[in-house]
Amino acid sequence: MPVTLTAGMRSNLFQLQNTTALMKTTQVRLSTGLKVNSALDDPVAFFAAQGHTQRASDLAGRKDSMGEAVGLVNAANNGIEAITDLIQAAKSLAQAAQSATTTTEQASLQTQFNTMLDNITTLGTDSSYKGTNLLNGTGESLVVTFDAAGSKTLTLTGFDAEVNTGLSVADGSSWDGTGTNVATCITNLDSAVTELRTESKKMANNLSIITTRQDFTDRMINTLDDGAANLTNADMNEESANMLMLQTRQALGTTSLSLASQAAQSVLRLF
Repeated sequence: MPVTLTAGMRSNLFQLQNTTALMKTTQVRLSTGLKVNSALDDPVAFFAAQGHTQRASDLAGRKDSMGEAVGLVNAANNGIEAITDLIQAAKSLAQAAQSATTTTEQASLQTQFNTMLDNITTLGTDSSYKGTNLLNGTGESLVVTFDAAGSKTLTLTGFDAEVNTGLSVADGSSWDGTGTNVATCITNLDSAVTELRTESKKMANNLSIITTRQDFTDRMINTLDDGAANLTNADMNEESANMLMLQTRQALGTTSLSLASQAAQSVLRLF
């Protein structure tokens, strides 16, 4: 036999159903912390937030690449600084050879000088970072990408820091007793230091660009994440207050439905 509901009971039941649906929505928001969990909740906000999040993720990947570039530049610059120090030390040996009073003394200084040049070559070889070396003169380079689209880049190019072929400093085998070849060697050493300082400035400029872009990328990622959060995050205080209000409404609705049912039963007892 079908259940017959009075108008009052039907109205109270409808209100309870609405309250239950609202409580379910509020519970989801409280559990996820999001007011927009899918495109069904708010298509515009959902897809806009998704765009922000995807771009932030792409930029995070670029930031990792920038970090690797910083490591490469630092490795190259460390090599330049160490090579410069050894060049200066080699120059001191050459200057000492100019005033050497005996052939034996000059031969000793010549041997020390050649050992110094060998170590300069080793330093250049050891200045690689993750398989890339900007000091070996083989044309190695690294393209650093800054933006999510991949259109903003900086190319890091190396140079030849090999002591003979790159810096044009010959070993001490050409030194003679007159000191003429030693003087030429000292001039070449000075030119090598000048070239190394020029390359170091280039490295410093590139490093400045990369680190500035890193900071900018960090701020952009934070801005995009904040934008996505503003579109989708729920106000937990507001949702908690809503839940309390809905629980109260549900309790009142249940009581009201019970009273309506009792009223209907009282009427039936008259027959």
